[in-house]
Amino acid sequence: MGFSYIDHFDINETTEIQKTDSFESLSKTIQNCHLCDLSKSRKQSMIGYGNPHADLLIVDDFVSQSQDSANSYYAGRSGEILKKMIENVLELDIHDIYLTHTVKCKPLQSNIPSQSEWDSCKSYLFTQLQFIKPKIIVTLGVNAYINLTNDTIKNFEDVRGHVIDFKNYKLIPIYHPQFLLRNPELKKITFNDLNTIKSCL
Repeated sequence: MGFSYIDHFDINETTEIQKTDSFESLSKTIQNCHLCDLSKSRKQSMIGYGNPHADLLIVDDFVSQSQDSANSYYAGRSGEILKKMIENVLELDIHDIYLTHTVKCKPLQSNIPSQSEWDSCKSYLFTQLQFIKPKIIVTLGVNAYINLTNDTIKNFEDVRGHVIDFKNYKLIPIYHPQFLLRNPELKKITFNDLNTIKSCL
């Protein structure tokens, strides 16, 4: 089929999953979250966007400055690239997939979120997974992949584009659109990875 599978591994779920009885209740909890200092600098906590029953869940790392400023999940040049990936290659509408972040708020001074900030946020993502039950999870970039899986990879290329057995899902890590802006020669590789995703849906 043009792609390979790697062995199943378990994730570390040491953080207690939030007790909630609906996706709407979870979304309100995330929206009003003040578990870490990021709540002091954000404009809003970005819950996620799209179909909460989607077959495809895309997981970004953290909320960017442009996303926070515009309150839009497809803001900036990176957002435009991601939207084209979804609509032109995967041939899906952005309303038919679900896009969220491992860390739901913009980091302080545009830094990478700390481990404690991720630890405060992780149960939200795992609970979203339980409600959405996607067929495929796509992580954007190395940090989103590591946060979600707790994998200790040294080389992202060892997993990038592979179909990974992840609990009850298929997980496919790809390059982050922001990385593609800096490395446009890798767009062809990402096109092939997107076709792998499409073949799994």
